[in-house]
Amino acid sequence: NTTRQAAIEAAAQVVLDARARFPQATLADLYDPLTMPPELVKAHQQLDRAVDAAYGKSSFATEAERVAFLFERYQQLTAPLAMAVKPAKKGRKSQ
Repeated sequence: NTTRQAAIEAAAQVVLDARARFPQATLADLYDPLTMPPELVKAHQQLDRAVDAAYGKSSFATEAERVAFLFERYQQLTAPLAMAVKPAKKGRKSQ
């Protein structure tokens, strides 16, 4: 759905914009759970809601549950692509 995709893209941009407000901070600094800037926390919550809506989930009990769901979905979506790629034949090249 293009509307949901646009919502995810917009929310992801809000995350990037929030991170850009702290140019001297490393990612480790920004994502320290004790000192994470509130605006970045809020931006990630917005992104989580957009992703959840895109996949028809209202919420997840834990962040680990969300990640497991997304990785499983990724594998489902990419499996046909992996099967379409034929491995290169091994052997000597004729001269």
